Amino acid sequence: MQQLKHNHNMILAPLLALVMLATRGHHDLSPVHLPDASWAVFFLLGLYLPQRWLFTLFFLLAAGMDYISITWGGVSSFCVTGAYLLLIPAYWSLWLSARIHQPQGQLTFADLLPLALYALAGTLVCELISSGGFYFFSGRFVDTNWIEFSDRLITYLPGNLKNQALYLGLAAIIHTLVSLLRHKLNRQQNLAT
Repeated sequence: MQQLKHNHNMILAPLLALVMLATRGHHDLSPVHLPDASWAVFFLLGLYLPQRWLFTLFFLLAAGMDYISITWGGVSSFCVTGAYLLLIPAYWSLWLSARIHQPQGQLTFADLLPLALYALAGTLVCELISSGGFYFFSGRFVDTNWIEFSDRLITYLPGNLKNQALYLGLAAIIHTLVSLLRHKLNRQQNLAT
């Protein structure tokens, strides 16, 4: 896929950062909170803004938000252990899954199914690394075993898949609308010349 022009990067990167700022820390939709969009943000970074330094910047943004939530926001630090570092490869799997499937030229309707499959694969790997890393390496669970981990996976995976589908579906709709608008504007410019 053609990388976005610099002026589009200047719009999309802050927009994705705002989405993360608005949603990070809330796992489920409620009357006052949107579900966490961080996983979708990392996938969309890989798709639209493939610069590695942006991945690093967004990871630091996520970690900084977690730090602020814990130190000043009163959020529990239960999930912050040495296993927190495994979020780097977890988020990287989302970014990389978008990078692996790079449509040539403009993203088309035919690209949606393969892209959805890559998003699903990246989300599954992210879940295994983040949840598995926390379960097996955080020190918060005694007598860890694969059966209990499987039960936890069955509990948490559907919600994470639902959130990912929600945000990536919204991104697909926005992408389609922007593409249609751009096509219409280009056609009008061509007719005017």
